[in-house]
Amino acid sequence: MDKTVYLVRHCQAAGQEMQAELTEEGKKQAKELMRFFEKRNIKHIISSPFTRAIQSIQPTADSLGLQVEIDERLSEHKLISKNLNDWLERIKESVSDRELKMAGGVSSREIAKSGMEVFETAKDGTVLTTHRNTLGLLLMQVHGMQGLKEWAGFSHPDVYEVKVKNGNYYVRRIWD
Repeated sequence: MDKTVYLVRHCQAAGQEMQAELTEEGKKQAKELMRFFEKRNIKHIISSPFTRAIQSIQPTADSLGLQVEIDERLSEHKLISKNLNDWLERIKESVSDRELKMAGGVSSREIAKSGMEVFETAKDGTVLTTHRNTLGLLLMQVHGMQGLKEWAGFSHPDVYEVKVKNGNYYVRRIWD
Protein backbone atom coordinates (compact mmCIF):
# COMPACT_ATOMS: atom_id res chain seq x y z
CA MET A 1 0.00 0.00 0.00
CA ASP A 2 1.38 3.40 -0.98
CA LYS A 3 1.33 5.97 1.82
CA THR A 4 3.07 8.91 3.44
CA VAL A 5 3.99 8.76 7.14
CA TYR A 6 5.65 11.54 9.13
CA LEU A 7 8.17 10.62 11.83
CA VAL A 8 8.43 13.34 14.46
CA ARG A 9 10.86 13.83 17.32
CA HIS A 10 9.23 15.64 20.22
CA CYS A 11 9.83 19.31 21.04
CA GLN A 12 12.24 20.58 23.71
CA ALA A 13 11.41 19.18 27.15
CA ALA A 14 12.40 19.86 30.75
CA GLY A 15 13.77 16.34 31.30
CA GLN A 16 13.92 12.69 30.27
CA GLU A 17 11.45 11.13 32.69
CA MET A 18 8.08 9.96 31.37
CA GLN A 19 6.15 12.90 32.86
CA ALA A 20 8.65 15.59 31.77
CA GLU A 21 6.76 18.45 30.16
CA LEU A 22 7.74 20.80 27.37
CA THR A 23 9.75 23.89 28.22
CA GLU A 24 8.41 27.32 27.18
CA GLU A 25 10.55 26.99 24.05
CA GLY A 26 9.10 23.52 23.49
CA LYS A 27 5.56 24.91 23.67
CA LYS A 28 6.47 27.46 20.97
CA GLN A 29 7.93 24.64 18.88
CA ALA A 30 4.69 22.65 19.26
CA LYS A 31 2.79 25.61 17.80
CA GLU A 32 5.31 25.74 14.93
CA LEU A 33 4.66 22.02 14.33
CA MET A 34 0.93 22.76 14.26
CA ARG A 35 1.42 25.41 11.54
CA PHE A 36 3.83 23.09 9.71
CA PHE A 37 1.27 20.27 9.51
CA GLU A 38 -1.82 22.43 8.74
CA LYS A 39 -1.17 22.31 4.98
CA ARG A 40 -0.40 18.61 4.87
CA ASN A 41 -3.00 15.90 4.54
CA ILE A 42 -2.80 14.61 8.13
CA LYS A 43 -5.50 12.07 8.98
CA HIS A 44 -4.08 10.21 11.99
CA ILE A 45 -1.76 10.99 14.88
CA ILE A 46 -0.05 8.34 17.00
CA SER A 47 2.23 9.28 19.87
CA SER A 48 4.53 7.85 22.47
CA PRO A 49 2.81 7.89 25.88
CA PHE A 50 5.51 10.23 27.25
CA THR A 51 4.10 13.64 28.20
CA ARG A 52 6.63 15.56 26.06
CA ALA A 53 5.66 13.62 22.93
CA ILE A 54 1.92 14.12 23.48
CA GLN A 55 2.34 17.83 24.28
CA SER A 56 4.43 18.23 21.11
CA ILE A 57 1.67 17.02 18.80
CA GLN A 58 -1.50 17.96 20.73
CA PRO A 59 -1.76 21.48 19.20
CA THR A 60 -1.65 19.86 15.73
CA ALA A 61 -4.34 17.37 16.71
CA ASP A 62 -6.53 20.12 18.16
CA SER A 63 -6.08 22.30 15.07
CA LEU A 64 -7.04 19.43 12.75
CA GLY A 65 -9.84 18.04 14.94
CA LEU A 66 -8.01 14.73 15.45
CA GLN A 67 -7.45 12.54 18.49
CA VAL A 68 -3.94 11.60 19.58
CA GLU A 69 -3.73 7.81 19.71
CA ILE A 70 -1.20 6.56 22.27
CA ASP A 71 1.07 3.64 21.41
CA GLU A 72 3.63 2.28 23.88
CA ARG A 73 5.75 1.00 21.00
CA LEU A 74 6.80 4.59 20.24
CA SER A 75 8.15 5.12 23.77
CA GLU A 76 11.63 6.33 24.60
CA HIS A 77 14.21 3.59 24.09
CA LYS A 78 14.87 2.28 27.58
CA LEU A 79 18.46 1.18 27.34
CA ILE A 80 18.97 0.39 31.02
CA SER A 81 16.96 0.73 34.22
CA LYS A 82 19.23 3.39 35.75
CA ASN A 83 20.76 6.71 34.73
CA LEU A 84 24.20 6.52 33.17
CA ASN A 85 26.95 9.09 32.92
CA ASP A 86 28.28 7.39 29.79
CA TRP A 87 24.90 6.95 28.07
CA LEU A 88 26.26 7.97 24.67
CA GLU A 89 28.82 5.14 24.80
CA ARG A 90 26.05 2.70 25.80
CA ILE A 91 23.88 3.93 22.91
CA LYS A 92 26.81 3.35 20.51
CA GLU A 93 27.14 -0.20 21.84
CA SER A 94 23.40 -0.83 21.46
CA VAL A 95 23.47 0.36 17.84
CA SER A 96 26.51 -1.71 16.86
CA ASP A 97 25.15 -4.76 18.72
CA ARG A 98 21.40 -4.59 18.24
CA GLU A 99 20.87 -7.65 20.44
CA LEU A 100 22.59 -6.00 23.42
CA LYS A 101 20.35 -5.81 26.50
CA MET A 102 21.49 -4.07 29.65
CA ALA A 103 19.94 -4.60 33.10
CA GLY A 104 16.25 -3.69 32.90
CA GLY A 105 16.57 -2.41 29.34
CA VAL A 106 15.38 -3.31 25.87
CA SER A 107 17.57 -4.13 22.86
CA SER A 108 17.76 -1.86 19.81
CA ARG A 109 16.40 -4.70 17.69
CA GLU A 110 13.29 -4.95 19.90
CA ILE A 111 12.71 -1.18 19.77
CA ALA A 112 13.13 -1.12 15.98
CA LYS A 113 10.78 -4.10 15.56
CA SER A 114 8.09 -2.54 17.75
CA GLY A 115 8.41 0.84 16.05
CA MET A 116 8.21 -0.76 12.61
CA GLU A 117 5.01 -2.57 13.62
CA VAL A 118 3.44 0.83 14.27
CA PHE A 119 4.91 2.25 11.05
CA GLU A 120 3.77 -0.65 8.88
CA THR A 121 0.18 -0.50 10.14
CA ALA A 122 0.00 3.31 9.95
CA LYS A 123 -2.37 4.63 7.32
CA ASP A 124 -1.59 7.27 4.72
CA GLY A 125 -1.31 10.71 6.32
CA THR A 126 -0.21 9.49 9.76
CA VAL A 127 2.10 11.36 12.12
CA LEU A 128 4.15 9.18 14.51
CA THR A 129 5.57 11.21 17.42
CA THR A 130 8.47 9.65 19.26
CA HIS A 131 11.97 10.19 20.72
CA ARG A 132 15.52 10.51 19.37
CA ASN A 133 16.63 6.90 19.81
CA THR A 134 13.38 5.38 18.57
CA LEU A 135 13.35 7.81 15.62
CA GLY A 136 16.96 6.89 14.80
CA LEU A 137 16.21 3.19 14.92
CA LEU A 138 13.16 3.63 12.67
CA LEU A 139 15.23 5.62 10.19
CA MET A 140 17.86 2.88 10.21
CA GLN A 141 15.11 0.45 9.18
CA VAL A 142 13.54 2.53 6.40
CA HIS A 143 16.46 4.66 5.24
CA GLY A 144 19.63 2.81 6.08
CA MET A 145 20.71 5.63 8.41
CA GLN A 146 23.76 4.36 10.23
CA GLY A 147 23.10 5.95 13.55
CA LEU A 148 24.83 8.21 15.95
CA LYS A 149 26.31 10.82 13.65
CA GLU A 150 22.88 11.59 12.21
CA TRP A 151 21.13 11.10 15.55
CA ALA A 152 23.29 13.77 17.16
CA GLY A 153 21.97 16.16 14.53
CA PHE A 154 18.28 15.62 15.31
CA SER A 155 16.61 18.85 16.39
CA HIS A 156 13.75 19.57 18.77
CA PRO A 157 11.42 18.95 17.05
CA ASP A 158 12.45 17.13 13.91
CA VAL A 159 10.30 15.77 11.08
CA TYR A 160 11.01 13.14 8.45
CA GLU A 161 8.61 12.34 5.64
CA VAL A 162 8.57 8.70 4.60
CA LYS A 163 6.79 7.86 1.35
CA VAL A 164 6.14 4.19 0.75
CA LYS A 165 5.69 3.32 -2.94
CA ASN A 166 5.63 -0.23 -4.28
CA GLY A 167 7.33 -1.47 -1.11
CA ASN A 168 10.18 1.05 -1.35
CA TYR A 169 10.86 3.79 1.21
CA TYR A 170 11.64 7.34 0.16
CA VAL A 171 12.82 9.37 3.14
CA ARG A 172 13.59 13.03 3.49
CA ARG A 173 14.04 15.41 6.38
CA ILE A 174 11.47 18.17 5.97
CA TRP A 175 11.96 20.21 9.17
CA ASP A 176 14.22 23.29 8.96
